[in-house]
Amino acid sequence: MKTNPPAPASLTPQTDAVPQLIAATAHTLPEQVNALARARAFAEPLMAGETLDSGENTLAHADAVAAILKGIGGSEAMQAASYLVHACIHLNKPEEVIAKAFGANFAALAVETTKLMRVQQQARAAAPLDDPAVQTENVRKMLLAFSRDLRVVMLRLASRLQTLRFHAASKRPVSPSLARESLQVFAPLANRLGIWQVKWELEDLSFRFLEPDTYKEVARLLDEKRGEREVYMEQLRARLESDLRARSISATVAGRPKHIYSIVKKMRGKSLNFDQVFDIRALRVVVPTVKDCYAALSWVHEQFKPIVEEFDDYIAKPKPNGYQSLHTIVRDDNGKPIEIQIRTQAMHEHAEHGVAAHWAYKEAGAKGYAGVSATGEYDAKIAVLRQLLAWERDLAGALPNRGLFEDRIYVLTPDAAVVELPQGATPVDFAYSVHTSLGHRCRGAKVDGVMVPLNTPLQNGQTVEISTVKEGRPSRDWLNAELGYLTSNRAKAKVRAWFNAQATHETIARGREAVEKLLQREGKTAVKLDDLAVQLGFKSADALFEVVGKDEFSLRNIETVLRPPEPVLQPDDYLLLKKTRTNDAAPKGGVLVVGIDSLMTQLAKCCKPAPPDTIRGFVTRGKGVSVHRADCSNFREMAARNAERVIDVEWGAPKPSASTAVYPVDVAVEAADRQGLLRDISEVFAREKTNVIGVQTQSVKGTAWMTFTVEVSDSGRLNKVLGIVAGVQGVRSARRR
Repeated sequence: MKTNPPAPASLTPQTDAVPQLIAATAHTLPEQVNALARARAFAEPLMAGETLDSGENTLAHADAVAAILKGIGGSEAMQAASYLVHACIHLNKPEEVIAKAFGANFAALAVETTKLMRVQQQARAAAPLDDPAVQTENVRKMLLAFSRDLRVVMLRLASRLQTLRFHAASKRPVSPSLARESLQVFAPLANRLGIWQVKWELEDLSFRFLEPDTYKEVARLLDEKRGEREVYMEQLRARLESDLRARSISATVAGRPKHIYSIVKKMRGKSLNFDQVFDIRALRVVVPTVKDCYAALSWVHEQFKPIVEEFDDYIAKPKPNGYQSLHTIVRDDNGKPIEIQIRTQAMHEHAEHGVAAHWAYKEAGAKGYAGVSATGEYDAKIAVLRQLLAWERDLAGALPNRGLFEDRIYVLTPDAAVVELPQGATPVDFAYSVHTSLGHRCRGAKVDGVMVPLNTPLQNGQTVEISTVKEGRPSRDWLNAELGYLTSNRAKAKVRAWFNAQATHETIARGREAVEKLLQREGKTAVKLDDLAVQLGFKSADALFEVVGKDEFSLRNIETVLRPPEPVLQPDDYLLLKKTRTNDAAPKGGVLVVGIDSLMTQLAKCCKPAPPDTIRGFVTRGKGVSVHRADCSNFREMAARNAERVIDVEWGAPKPSASTAVYPVDVAVEAADRQGLLRDISEVFAREKTNVIGVQTQSVKGTAWMTFTVEVSDSGRLNKVLGIVAGVQGVRSARRR
């Protein structure tokens, strides 16, 4: 029994056919002398002994793909590309090497096809193809790859067909994911492009691997009565041909191939038994003109009894993919159904080879097939792209979860490039998707040659042309959601970024002015601004100007850097610079040295002790005793080095008549910077009757660090005040230093 798909020879086109896809890409695929032989010679050493994941020899696969491409009308240059695709996998810098040997066009095609192959392999490995989300992503990537280079379509279809042929011939198992992808993605693609020979073979081979038992059963049923059926059909064919020629209709009648998958689909779709499938017996009549089609139909209906409900006129109303033919089912003298297809030679070429064969015969009229004119390479490319977009919609409709496909559209540029946009996108979205500058300068738009408002929602397959000005800026209206100018989040972000950049520019200019004025006051105009910014912890001068312009960074911090630092104090110098303010009657310093009377004491400035802090004394040279808090880190270091100079000290009790002595204490506050922060903290100190004698502030990137020097008589009282300060809005911590 014969169950093999049609032989490759059946794909051979007529010599006068004009391949549509080749026409669409002629300017991008230059013919070269001996391109095929050169490409094979280039690739052969690289692929010698190499095998594909399927187990097929790589060179043999490329040979077969080239033969398939030749069979469906591909040029020698296209056939040559089949070798370069597989060769580039073995090259370190494929684009450079292939471009040097064959030109940039061939290099781009090889790299693009290889990239798509890798993406599809990853998609199959990641998740099963029956997952709609995976299928969606797979189709999206394929579509965008095809749109960039239409030649990839033919290369991928031919390569997949050869892979399935190899598995069938070698009887090797095929992974279910690859078979399903071939059936659910590649076959519908070939159908949409009108390459029926490839479509049927892909379907039959995929079905053979997915449902081998069903495939064998239908093949057996076809073969059971093959002998008598073929004799009967040959007699009928000869009768039909001679009778039509007798009526001056130059007709060629042939049997139509029976494709197992199409039979199974019909049986399942209409719940039919095998005997009820009408097109098991089928003939195809090819005549010169459309007029002859209808004349032949009339004669067939006179000779046989037609089944009225089974008549389809695809000439008057072509299928969406451009298919044209008359389909009728009649009953012979014995009452058996016979399908007869009647078409012109032009229609036959288009039906057999689709985009790879005839494009515009005279009979098709000025509109061409599928109602799309294709008077040149550009029109042919537009036509192919629109068929690709229609294929995506076909597949979307076949999936149970259509919502996955409904969130985006595809439109075309004037150069016939495909642009992916979200559903409801406008010409402004389109402009920003092509280039940010084009979006900023956009002032008008044409959709399919007609001027439209900029907030017009675009539809799948439309061609969009943008009118621009030389120097332009976006409109704030575009960010108004109610006006509907922008749908894409990406485009909205670009518009916002433009306005933010303008605001930032103004802020930087304001900050630069403030810093330069400060430098003039300080007499430091020679200072390099970038160096100053680095000293202050910023990456660049502009970053410094920005925070100064936003009032987030105090100019006092810059003054601190510009002025020379005070000399580093030695251990003996840890004395308070500002004397404690006390009443003359109060004991000086308020500190008693144990065992020694009337010894000069000074409170250390590093820790600023105050009653009732635990204190220790350190004897200095010539300056008396410096008094530190017991937990002072400086004191611990000095005591470790000179333990013999440490003495005990304690707070003296003030005389009843004396005014209370006060001591300066440093308080550190960390807070989120905001307007009025310093005022609110100062009000707390004022309310709590705590005198502030010094303030230092620094603000960097939204965080403020403040140091307050306050006078207290009792550090225990200070803890209560700090608790109140910590409750101020934005304050993160308040503590003694």
